[in-house]
Amino acid sequence: MARIEVKSEITGTVWQLKSKPGDKVESGDTLIVIESMKMEIPVITEDAGEVKEILVKEKDPVAEGQVVAVLEG
Repeated sequence: MARIEVKSEITGTVWQLKSKPGDKVESGDTLIVIESMKMEIPVITEDAGEVKEILVKEKDPVAEGQVVAVLEG
């Protein structure tokens, strides 16, 4: 099984968690929603797998390129 790191593509604030550890996800699923400049931007996985860790909480600040979730696929 491969460790897959999912990164934020923008700087902003975690608005909503759409998944949790143990969830099975498919390519294209939204894991987290980030608010940036009054827009809601989804963090989407490109790989299918199982969510192992969500590394942020709602209202946490995130930076572009920051790892926000880890999948095992």
